[in-house]
Amino acid sequence: MKTVLITGAGSGFGRGAAIALAARGHHVIAAVYDAQQQTELSGAHPELTVVVLDITDPDAVAMVDQWDIDVLLNNAGLGQTGPLSRIPLESVRRVFEVNVFGTLAITQRVARQMKARRSGRILIVSSVAGLLAGPGSGPYSMTKHALQAMGSALRAELAPLGIDVALINPGPFATGFNDRMANDPGPWFDPATAEPEELAFMNQLKQRITVGQLDPAEVVKVYVDLVEAESTQLVNLIPSDIIERITGSH
Repeated sequence: MKTVLITGAGSGFGRGAAIALAARGHHVIAAVYDAQQQTELSGAHPELTVVVLDITDPDAVAMVDQWDIDVLLNNAGLGQTGPLSRIPLESVRRVFEVNVFGTLAITQRVARQMKARRSGRILIVSSVAGLLAGPGSGPYSMTKHALQAMGSALRAELAPLGIDVALINPGPFATGFNDRMANDPGPWFDPATAEPEELAFMNQLKQRITVGQLDPAEVVKVYVDLVEAESTQLVNLIPSDIIERITGSH
């Protein structure tokens, strides 16, 4: 049995993995964003230890010191779409604060105990957007490219200390995340007043990232497999041919 801390466990992949890992006998600490998610998840799944933990709050991040964590699954993330020539910088900063700096903050905190113990695994959920960047996905994709660099550097730095680091790169899956990201780019964008070209751009983006989404169970299985694996590879694409599917290359 492993003690597994999963961030962003209130919905989507994180929720599915928390339930699946607990069913396999692991002690799962499911970190959620707010009290509403905590009440709902703990009520439905009392086998989980459900805590409210905002990874952008240093005091909340310090909570991890109370647990001996074998595996940290950095699943929490924020979506953001919009043309880079137009989107306000504060919107870009917010998505970096969650996806990059929040992820790094909790990783650093957990890595302290793992280094002292000389063992552990850190899984970082990036995206296929961490390897490919398309029009309108720039703000989100920039953060995921940063996570690729983070994971690559950490894997090399921590391996000599007995700590394994791996990246997870899902494509488009039907968790509702892509739909929310496409349908709500933020208050900066008002369809009623947008220029025709910008409106067409955002509508095309919505079609591109919400159509043809896959079954999230495939990603949950990979999460579970990576938690339990003897060893890992750095990049784990889901599905394994997602780049070929998107680019049409062979």
